Amino acid sequence: MIVIYNPAAGTARAHKLWRVLDILSGNGVRVQLEETRYAGHATVLARAASSQGPGCLVVAAGGDGTIAEVANGLATGRRGAPPCRLGVIPLGTANVLARELGLPLTPHAVAAALAFGRTRALWPGLATCAGGERLFVQMLGVGLDAQVVHRLPRRLKQVMGRSAYVVQTMRELWRYGYAPIRVRIDGSDAEAASVIVTKGTLYAGQYLLAPAARPGEPGFSVALFSGRGPWSALMYGAALPLNMLPTAPGLRLLRASRVDILGDGQTPAQADGDPAGEVPISIRDAEQPIEVVVS
Repeated sequence: MIVIYNPAAGTARAHKLWRVLDILSGNGVRVQLEETRYAGHATVLARAASSQGPGCLVVAAGGDGTIAEVANGLATGRRGAPPCRLGVIPLGTANVLARELGLPLTPHAVAAALAFGRTRALWPGLATCAGGERLFVQMLGVGLDAQVVHRLPRRLKQVMGRSAYVVQTMRELWRYGYAPIRVRIDGSDAEAASVIVTKGTLYAGQYLLAPAARPGEPGFSVALFSGRGPWSALMYGAALPLNMLPTAPGLRLLRASRVDILGDGQTPAQADGDPAGEVPISIRDAEQPIEVVVS
């Protein structure tokens, strides 16, 4: 078992990691720990780990961004061959994918799941923009939420956790331009103030966004937010913790197999909570699903 760990997760989260590793080691599981040193390093480490061949288990210890980087490495490391299994030790701010798949969160339960090795399929999305290709395991957003991610100070996130996103959103509400975003969904054109292309049902933690989403199957749910301006954004934000976002005025939810978000390179995008360049972006399914270890 190879565990890829992002040391930027902080001291408290490192303690949880060591609890999991202690339990695994105490039960005779051999663990190799690899620490990331820069953005994208988890992809490099996972690609190297995938050379062990089918049946290997590569574990992402971090948040959704770290999981996506490891998934990228597994997908590109053995093209045309079954990828290694992906394990998760949830150490992130929101842990959206862990909640989506019902992964355990406590150290003993995480260790037991990794040792047992039962898996569930996850079919990632593949986003292509001027900066290259990247997988996303949960969702890709364009609009206000992407600007929040791009401008969120790392130190604020480390200190405040999930609350940092609320603080930064309040900062961006009044300075984001809310320019219309042009979208092509399976060949049909549409327009929205914000767009979220998601594989899963959840957003920003445990909150419901797309009830019809199917993470283990090809295709996407596309959320088109037509409401523009800070007051519409505040309304959507108020609906989120009440799990009323899917029925909020001005929101359309569509199923799609390919999504093209058009633009001139000025509108930011985020994928799994990390900056993902700017539009235009083309989104399609990854070549094959990844087997994720679940409880």
